[in-house]
Amino acid sequence: MTIIVGQDTAKTRKTLTVGGESVAYYSIPAAEAAGLGDFSKLPAALKVVLENMLRFEDGKTVSVDDIKAFAEWANLGGKNPREIAYRPARVLMQDFTGVPAVVDLAAMRDGLKALGGDPEKINPLNPVDLVIDHSVMIDEFGNPRAFQMNVDREYERNIERYTFLKWGQKAFNNFRVVPPGTGICHQVNLEYLAQTVWTDVDQDGATVAYPDTLVGTDSHTTMVNGAAVLGWGVGGIEAEAAMLGQPISMLIPEVVGFELTGKMMEGTTGTDLVLKVVEMLRAKGVVGKFVEFYGAGLDNLPLADRATIANMAPEYGATCGFFPIDGETLRYLRNTGREEARVALVEAYAKENGFWRGDDYAPIYTDTLHLDMGTIVPAISGPKRPQDYVTLDKAATKFFDVVNEYRGVDTSPAAREMAAEAPTPDTPRDPRKSVKVKGEDYEIRDGSVVIASITSCTNTSNPYVMIGAGLVARKARALGLNRKPWVKTSLAPGSQVVSAYLEAAGLQEDLDAIGFNLVGYGCTTCIGNSGPIQTELSQAIAEGDLIATSVLSGNRNFEGRISPDVRANYLASPPLVVAYALAGDMNIDLTTDPLGTSKDGEPVYLKDIWPTSKEVAELVEETVTRDAFQSKYADVFKGDDKWQEVETTDSLTYDWPASSTYVQNPPYFKDMAPEAGTISNIEGAKVLAILGDMITTDHISPAGSFKDTTPAGKYLVERQVPVREFNSYGSRRGNHEVMMRGTFANIRIKNEMLDGVEGGYTKGPNGEQMSIFDAAMAYQDAGVPLVIFGGEQYGAGSSRDWAAKGTNLLGVKAVIAESFERIHRSNLVGMGVIPFEFTGGDTRKSLGLKGDETVAIHGLEGDLKPLSEVPCTITFADGSEKTIQLKCRIDTAIEKEYVENGGVLHYVLRNLAKSAA
Repeated sequence: MTIIVGQDTAKTRKTLTVGGESVAYYSIPAAEAAGLGDFSKLPAALKVVLENMLRFEDGKTVSVDDIKAFAEWANLGGKNPREIAYRPARVLMQDFTGVPAVVDLAAMRDGLKALGGDPEKINPLNPVDLVIDHSVMIDEFGNPRAFQMNVDREYERNIERYTFLKWGQKAFNNFRVVPPGTGICHQVNLEYLAQTVWTDVDQDGATVAYPDTLVGTDSHTTMVNGAAVLGWGVGGIEAEAAMLGQPISMLIPEVVGFELTGKMMEGTTGTDLVLKVVEMLRAKGVVGKFVEFYGAGLDNLPLADRATIANMAPEYGATCGFFPIDGETLRYLRNTGREEARVALVEAYAKENGFWRGDDYAPIYTDTLHLDMGTIVPAISGPKRPQDYVTLDKAATKFFDVVNEYRGVDTSPAAREMAAEAPTPDTPRDPRKSVKVKGEDYEIRDGSVVIASITSCTNTSNPYVMIGAGLVARKARALGLNRKPWVKTSLAPGSQVVSAYLEAAGLQEDLDAIGFNLVGYGCTTCIGNSGPIQTELSQAIAEGDLIATSVLSGNRNFEGRISPDVRANYLASPPLVVAYALAGDMNIDLTTDPLGTSKDGEPVYLKDIWPTSKEVAELVEETVTRDAFQSKYADVFKGDDKWQEVETTDSLTYDWPASSTYVQNPPYFKDMAPEAGTISNIEGAKVLAILGDMITTDHISPAGSFKDTTPAGKYLVERQVPVREFNSYGSRRGNHEVMMRGTFANIRIKNEMLDGVEGGYTKGPNGEQMSIFDAAMAYQDAGVPLVIFGGEQYGAGSSRDWAAKGTNLLGVKAVIAESFERIHRSNLVGMGVIPFEFTGGDTRKSLGLKGDETVAIHGLEGDLKPLSEVPCTITFADGSEKTIQLKCRIDTAIEKEYVENGGVLHYVLRNLAKSAA
């Protein structure tokens, strides 16, 4: 690929010689010497963006004033929200979000052809890697056959999708597919794809060095920031625009500095650290901001732990959590098999261009936090948000409160005090139930752990916690302990390298012995692919209305995500996942209660099987080798025999199979006019849903399984798809008919228009309760626009483009909330749905909204300025009216153009058609 750089660059373009080879680069010190400003105190994360401005400065998309704005940022104390056009070097995708993106590209080829253009013009201009990692489901577990049987089922379920992706690999330039069974996209990115400093050839044939940057269609793309690669998650819509050469419109971000000092204490893990970081940063409020980690503590923090912290940036709400380049970065690149020439370039470039974290690294930050890592203790997070941090010694007590909360019992301090003085039937009590499991000789109760899964990119990328989990299994096995029979255990590593070092250490055998057999390489439990639990267990949970629990080493534990049978979900380190599988119950205090009884009849405590830091470090040093990385990634794009046997067509446009229930031509570009329209006022809109705080993209567009009684299930049944073959919403994202029906269909979502009802329901035009999909279609048939009301942090969680696409296809014209998470707001704009925020203290509650109101929003026509306040008139059921002011969250001028076009893809398509003409 040839990179295109700005034309007016003579003053900042310099030459760097490393190992006898010379490369050009764009020099920040040279920009200072040219009088563009003092950039010396900028955080490294922001210098990456500044370098991007220097490289693409052309006087139009990027101006000299854009560059000078970074010096002003430092002078203004870390704030200067100027709009800039940022161009990442590459794009990363996984298959759940990647399939609909490739569907859109294929549909755009059809659309461009219909507008008289050349469909071959629709091609990624930036390199795109798609890693198939979200499709393996844990049907089989706890035995040696589990991996192969799950792989076989994966291909059976997903052959239509894989055929389509293979077509895309042939049809599009700059597009590579990493086949199933290789690993999780973020781990493949961290261990193999990422280079920290990239090189490419410009339009004059010269080799240019520049920071490795990317955006990804998965929110945890941020993981690679642990290796000083600036990247974050965007929706598939925004990623497609980046692929097609559109810059990402963004404001120069604030950068919060997070100082780490001290070092981790014996018995703690990187997971314990990241869960505390999530709690602190969520409380601080860092949505839309960069977080950069600095301080002497980084000298004691291996890159694997840094990557764990960077991975969970979406959970603490930041755009990214960045770690500057230092000696540990170089050690990791070398140990994971990067070429020595690359490692030398990274060091030389970082030191030459001001990216190196040395002893004198002391940038200006917008704001700062501090954490002494010596204060970290073992912890978990739950039951339904990653920031619900609980120290391990309080976990059982806190679960008591969770049970009371589910049972509707007040556990506030005031209630506890009153209970102590005068107990009544309504005061906090032990309400935990137990139920006999049919055909088994045991009972389960509130708190029984029915799923324990070592899974997800977050922790399985970290050899310290994975080796730690193996050692816990080894010590437990030696004492005669095993998982409890009601616990579904699984091990889904983030890459094949993990299996290599677990086997080299002899630990996989120990993990197998207590049920943690390999089930696949990819995202499983944390994306909702936990698979079914034993039927009798599911029946017992339903019979007793039990609060069953899961413990997983992932990053997400939102309601309804992990399993339909589980209400309370906890995030924990891999060693603690193993411990909870042995205990089998969240009511057990792992710090004081025995996990079980040894073969000698003695109680076994967590301290008896917990490995020392020295034991873990020695095994990591011995088994996590450069050779293992080079060997496992030697044929990363080749795939196994099954992948090589997938047959596909060789054509410029896709021959959409009419009978496919996985891949369908979406309606976005059907009958699209050659010219853009204008933004219209919203008149006579009805309310589709009123939703609370922290409505996640999982609530809006769930990823997991669904039943035949849902609108999506009925659609598939009508097409003779058996329930066993439903797969998941995530795997069906190439079919808009399924995904529309799944929008707002999470089993735990609560529409405040209905009293105490869970699931995707609302009031239809006649006032009767019905599914949100059916109501939306009824309103659509009547030509009535719709609005959604929400609370704080609307759209938190995954970078799920279907949360915006589905909203659009249901006929929703506006989402009005107290605040939005970054990615979902951008996705709504990218689909032509306008986000609005309440102002002046107004909320859905203060307005007393019931859902029977009519809404009109004016001030949208004509010269609408970004971030304008506009009037919204709410007409209540009794005929009374109230006009409030809303902030229109169309944040930039280019976003206004996107909405005028009906979305960013329409904007790109029309521009391509015009350029062809």
